[in-house]
Amino acid sequence: MKTDVMPSLVKMDAEELRQLTAEVKETIARDIELGRKPAKTFSAADLWNIRRSMKTATGMMNRRG
Repeated sequence: MKTDVMPSLVKMDAEELRQLTAEVKETIARDIELGRKPAKTFSAADLWNIRRSMKTATGMMNRRG
């Protein structure tokens, strides 16, 4: 069985270490949900559109027969 073993120590420059350990002073907003839209209310126009599309689909099926 052949295995590749990588060394467990990583060599890096002092500048790289400084960048990795630099303190970032930012405020994270936890109560904001990005990309989420408010729930749309179901209106009479939505019901009308559903009924209209059902009538169209039913008519198409009846014409085929």
